Amino acid sequence: MTDITLHNTKTRRKERFEPLDPENVRMYVCGPTVYDRAHLGNARPVVVFDVLYRLLRHVYGADHVTYVRNFTDVDDKINASALARKEAGAAGTIEELVQERSDETIGWYLADMGALGALEPDAMPRATRFIPQMVAMIEDLIARGHAYAAEGHVLFSVDSWRAGYGKLSGRSVDDMIAGARVEVAPYKKNPMDFVLWKPSTDDLPGWPSPWGRGRPGWHIECSAMAFELLGKSFDIHGGGLDLQFPHHENEIAQSKCAHPEGDFARYWMHNEMLQVEGKKMSKSLGNFFTVRDLLDQGVPGEVIRFVFLQTHYRKPMDWTAEKAAEAERTLRKWYAQVDGASATQSPSDALIAALSDDLNTAQAIAVLHGASELGEYGLLKANLRFLGLMGVNPPDWAKMSDVDLSGYTVALSEAREIAMKSKDFSGVDRLKSGLVDAGVEVRISKDGVQLLPTPRLDLAKLEGLK
Repeated sequence: MTDITLHNTKTRRKERFEPLDPENVRMYVCGPTVYDRAHLGNARPVVVFDVLYRLLRHVYGADHVTYVRNFTDVDDKINASALARKEAGAAGTIEELVQERSDETIGWYLADMGALGALEPDAMPRATRFIPQMVAMIEDLIARGHAYAAEGHVLFSVDSWRAGYGKLSGRSVDDMIAGARVEVAPYKKNPMDFVLWKPSTDDLPGWPSPWGRGRPGWHIECSAMAFELLGKSFDIHGGGLDLQFPHHENEIAQSKCAHPEGDFARYWMHNEMLQVEGKKMSKSLGNFFTVRDLLDQGVPGEVIRFVFLQTHYRKPMDWTAEKAAEAERTLRKWYAQVDGASATQSPSDALIAALSDDLNTAQAIAVLHGASELGEYGLLKANLRFLGLMGVNPPDWAKMSDVDLSGYTVALSEAREIAMKSKDFSGVDRLKSGLVDAGVEVRISKDGVQLLPTPRLDLAKLEGLK
């Protein structure tokens, strides 16, 4: 059997992956809080752990791998959105409006991640459907002396597990207290104690509990869902590096204290963050965009995925327009090569070896280039499929280069010549605008007119320009 090595954040080194049960390999990845569209940074862990999921299924068998990725549908931002809808006159209770918003956002998320070639996990639990399990875990933590109730809240007592707290992030409790921005509350025994349960007002979603009507804290959600679906011990827990502390640190504390006989997660994997054009993605910088923004602009999902795969998951990734353009050119070439070729039954050994080395996707892409250069198009096709860069056949957008735009090039060139003489460019502007709207990239220079089809080419709109 293929040996897989993974970098374990917990031990800070690469380790040979040895599942607890090769017949039941289990992985949990923290999913999105469903209050809005997924931005580009949200998509990186989806692609990273989708590649790992594909590798595990290949090595252990599709029926022997369970991948769980949750939806956080209990959150102040979701509540705020639902309240805004209610104030705008929407019918329904606040709970119904919260579910309506969550359902809508989950639908968007799955569609957008599907466009990136991500397989859906085996289970996608929603936090709101596991509230009784969360309450039961909190009750157990109180009974074991690891949590306490105070003023309608229940808090985890960090001092009760001081020896274990901070090992994942490599920080001591004292250092964390000194450097962390923590909520100052009179009912906390220690500034680092974190909320397991908090009260809800009448205008917010809430559930009955021994401590009054309320809702769970963020961290307990993943602990309870992971336990219910994967057990006291499972193999891999993944997520973005931004979740390492406090979220994953708190998950470990809760889970190990509630189930001391279990290991919780044995391997921890974290992907690094994403930048845009060398800068942190930020609305204030004007470089913040969602996956749907890119798709609507005509950037194919395969291109987004390919750009992600070019950078190792443990390194910061920089999204640039130049990388996207180069990725599209490369994929167009490969798709043309494999069109009509019969894929081999399995991906190449070299591809699996690259991915088995801590998901070395950059090396995997080098394998694709090698197959392309050697004319091994059946193997290239199988490798593209395995990496989620292609379905059964090349995507339709890759074939748009076959569209004949020569007539439109002539028409725009002639309109431009007339305008140069008359100084009236309104006709040129109308034709150019129509071409752009139809999904054609228009390049006008002193050398002439060049028209290029984009992945969002709409043939119906193009015909309408005649």
